[in-house]
Formats: sequence, C-alpha cells, structure tokens
Amino acid sequence: MPLLVFILGLTIFSITTSEFMVAGMMPSLAQAMGQPLEQIGYLISLYAMGMVIGGPLFTIGLLKLRIPNKQGLLWLLGLYALAQAAAASATSYEFMAVARLATGVAGSVCFGLSLAICADVVPPQSRGRAAAVVIGGLMLAGVVGVPVSTLIDQHYGWRASFWLVVVLAGLCMALIALLVPRSQASDTVSLGEELREFRNHHLWAAYASSALIIGAIFAAFSYFTPILTEISGFPASSIPWLLGVYGIANVVGNGVVGRFADQYTIPIMVGGMIVLGSSLALFAVFAHNQSVSIVLLIVTGLVGMSMNPAIIARVMRTAHPGPLVNTVHTSVINIGLSVGSWAGGAGIAAGYGLRSPLWVGVALAFLGLVSLLPYLGQGPRDAGAAAFPAGAD
Repeated sequence: MPLLVFILGLTIFSITTSEFMVAGMMPSLAQAMGQPLEQIGYLISLYAMGMVIGGPLFTIGLLKLRIPNKQGLLWLLGLYALAQAAAASATSYEFMAVARLATGVAGSVCFGLSLAICADVVPPQSRGRAAAVVIGGLMLAGVVGVPVSTLIDQHYGWRASFWLVVVLAGLCMALIALLVPRSQASDTVSLGEELREFRNHHLWAAYASSALIIGAIFAAFSYFTPILTEISGFPASSIPWLLGVYGIANVVGNGVVGRFADQYTIPIMVGGMIVLGSSLALFAVFAHNQSVSIVLLIVTGLVGMSMNPAIIARVMRTAHPGPLVNTVHTSVINIGLSVGSWAGGAGIAAGYGLRSPLWVGVALAFLGLVSLLPYLGQGPRDAGAAAFPAGAD
C-alpha cells in the first residue's frame, strides 16, 4: 500500500477518536454539563447529524469550485481543528452541541475526501483492502483513541481529551501538506457526473444496508459504559481497558474482513449481521454476568465495525467512488449512527432500562440482514452492473 494510504488512516483515526470518545466519558460530561446520560448520548447523535447535513453540501461546493482533493482536505481539517477547540472550551451543553455539529460537518467531508484519494491511488480490485487500511484508523480510534481519551478524562479532565484531538488534527494537516501529492479527481470529475451516479438504485440499496449495520452497532456501543458499570458491575476504572479490548477486536476483525472484502462482500455482511444480532441479544440477557459480558463485548467488536471494509467495497463497486459518492455514504452511515444512538437513548428515557439499547441493536441488525438477502446470491460486481458496465472498472 502507498504511504499516503496510511496517512489517510491517521486522519480518520483523529476524526473518529473525537466522534466516539464521548461514549467513554459520559459520566464526566453529564456531571460537567448538568445533564442526564441520555442527553450526553445525544452529543454522539449531534456529531453524526453534522456529518449527514453538512458533508454533502460542502463536497458539492468543492466540486463546483474544482478544488483539488488535497487542498480541500487541508481546509476541512483546519475547520475541524477549530471546531474541536471550541468543543474543548465549551462551558454549556448548548455550546458543546453546536461545536459537535460543526466538527461533524468538517469530519464528514474529510472522511469522503480521504476515501476518494484512497480509491484514486490503488487499482480497483484492491480498493477493499486499501479501504481497510484507511478504516483501520477508525478501528484504532477504538483501541487507542477512546481508551486513552477516557484515561485522560479520569486523570486530567474531559477538556484535555478534546485538546488532544486538536493536536492530532494539526499533525495530520502537516503530514498531508508535506507528503500527499495533489489529487486531480476534483479536476476531472464534474459535479454532473457525480450526481448521475445517484440514479443507480443499487447504490441506494447499498447505502440503506450501511445505515442499518452502523445503526445496530451504535445503538449498543453508545451506552456500553453505563451498561458495563451499572448492570455488569465493572468499576469505572476498568472501562478504558474494556473499551480497549473491544477496540482490539475491531482491529482484528477489520484486518480479516479487509483481506476478503473484495471477493466475498455480501456473504461477509450477511454473516456479520447474523452474528452481531445474536451477540447483542445474548448480551442483553446476560449483561449481569461479567464473564459473559466480556466475551460478548469481544464478539460484538469482531463482527460490528469490522464490516466497514465490506460496506465500503460494496459502494465502491456499485458506483464511481468519487468524493460525493463517498461523502454521501458517510452521511448515510451517520444517519444510521444518529438514529441508532438516539433510539438507544430513547429506550432508556422511556423507562425500559439500560438493556434496551442492546435490544434496539438487535432489531436494527435484523433489518440490515433483510436488506442484504436480495443480493446474497450475486457476485461482488453484480450489484454495480448498472453503474459499471462490463470492462469499465
């Protein structure tokens, strides 16, 4: 893999550390902001909403202005760092909410541009493996970013964790400016060509599956910390290590899925949804048992976020993987993330208890499985036939 693919992975690591770390510091933020846990959980949803709404609009603007992908990525990383600094300085829940929306907007475009650059520099048949490297940054955010930010929160306060992400974003800007060559994708692909990709109904089917898969994961993940402390009975000091174990499982699963995502895209996703739904259901039933909870936490990590290379490979085979297709995919994924996180919190707020987010995840996993079944017997390219005629890819 080219070096710049790993640099893009570091960029995704920085972005997703900020997105996910709220899950590891919910008690601290709840106390600092004077809000209940479910309200703090909505900060994850607000970030995702920023990605959903702002990402495609900013990307359309970049395409209209014919701004090179590298330059656009640098600009949006700068905006991301500023918004993250504002979140680190927040003194009220309302200000924090606005800052999370802004970071979500910038993060969505950074995500889409990173994947577009990644797709440009590797052969089509290797895009799933390259995407696995880039998305590996997301997995490392679970292994390193979230546990470290939780430890920093417990010893130095939540603001220090937010400032750490600002530093990481600045480091990524410097590396991209120095080492990433100028991309020509935005100079050769017009806005009209990008928009025509959305006439393909297979692309929308792929988007729907992605949203349901991520929604199932985040309905549960957003509330792992209170579930593990209040139901499973783990001390708060053990949460960084438990989240680290979950993140390691993500990385292992991502490596395996990335290896085979280009060849067995749909079977991987179908099998993953079956195992994910089963593990969340068992977690809901046996959450009071610490040993079983740890096992199911690992299983969920192995098959949950690890499906990202497969869902990205599917979209990249279904339509031309330009900036807008990837950014809209990021937005659709975050619709699922936002709805999943919100639905999990709504279950708690309605009085169904801390196990209810796990059951919400089971329901969304079942819907995700149903959305995949029509494509189960098809080859990896069949779903994209309308977008890529034979020999075009």
